[in-house]
Amino acid sequence: MREFIVEADGGSRGNPGPAGYGSVVIDATTGETLVEEAEYIGVATNNVAEYRGLIAGLRAAHALDPSARVHVRMDSKLVVEQMSGRWKIKHPDMKPLAAEAGAVFPADQVTYEWIPREKNKHADRLANEAMDGAQPIQGRGAVTCAAPPRGRDQSPPAATVTTTEADVRAARNVAAPSPGWAPADMGAPATFVLLRHGETPLTPQKRFSGSGGTDPSLSSVGQDQAARAATALAARGTIQHIIASPLTRTRETAAAVADRLGLDVTIEEGLRETDFGAWEGLTFGEVQERYPDDLTTWLADPTARPTGGGESFAATATRIAATRDKLIAAYAGRTVLLVTHVTPIKTFVQLALGAPPESLFRMELSAASLSAVAYYADGNASVRLFNDTSHLR
Repeated sequence: MREFIVEADGGSRGNPGPAGYGSVVIDATTGETLVEEAEYIGVATNNVAEYRGLIAGLRAAHALDPSARVHVRMDSKLVVEQMSGRWKIKHPDMKPLAAEAGAVFPADQVTYEWIPREKNKHADRLANEAMDGAQPIQGRGAVTCAAPPRGRDQSPPAATVTTTEADVRAARNVAAPSPGWAPADMGAPATFVLLRHGETPLTPQKRFSGSGGTDPSLSSVGQDQAARAATALAARGTIQHIIASPLTRTRETAAAVADRLGLDVTIEEGLRETDFGAWEGLTFGEVQERYPDDLTTWLADPTARPTGGGESFAATATRIAATRDKLIAAYAGRTVLLVTHVTPIKTFVQLALGAPPESLFRMELSAASLSAVAYYADGNASVRLFNDTSHLR
């Protein structure tokens, strides 16, 4: 009986955003690469792209020998654990893809192994070439990858797996900006100074506090932090407009700054915090105890929603991207203070850097901290400040 190794990967520029996958079929005995596959699949999430890569690799192996044993190696913990049967598959977009992958070979012919990203470079390279619209891949059994559409005004292919048309339209704006320095004649950028609200009674207890909870006010500590931020921003003297999330804690923080600067506050619904559903008001430990499976899935999959119908990080990213683009158009060349929350600020930074969704878990953002991102006319973004708390000391 022949044995194959299938290495697969997928990715998305923005999650959701322009997406593609790469797959490699390797002879387990000789180490020879037998098939390479890659395809641009339109606008989709990372997880959809990863599953599509797995399906393509399994089908390529099946075409070579349907009786072979197959060992799948992927750096997606979610796909490996779900296909191994150790994690439940709850997301509606994942269920049919997992079923499709599971139907290629009998279950007893396929095993799965998680590997770190650096050991999955071959499939990762193919996926990136597909997303970038690379030239046809030159290799044995290679499949030419389709070039992605150019420009934001083009529609994704009809076969794209997405959530809603509104999500698809907004997701195009989540794609990472083009690299490079801005030309000298590009003009003044739209600069967003991002201020996280001051502490509430829930903040020092590290409880989930989103847009679906009790909407707490600032504590006395939070009020002092807002006043200190106002003093620091007044010293800068560059803020021309103030825009705030509709929640109480952000409106109170924005009001403290507005009083000091003599400006009005505009409320923007798109800047609200993520809705954490049934987790609102709970600590991480309490969520882990009450909803362990949901929490595990949420930590691994940006499209997963908190228990009870909360908002996924992917949906938050789509909302923030749409809000960002609207504000850039309205305040080109101006400096605007956005008073908002942890997840929106981290998402602004993640999108500006073109970083993966998991980077949200690797950023520390303190109460009443200041960050800043500038956006140029050519679509380039520049992160100029992150989590500055010097005014609070």
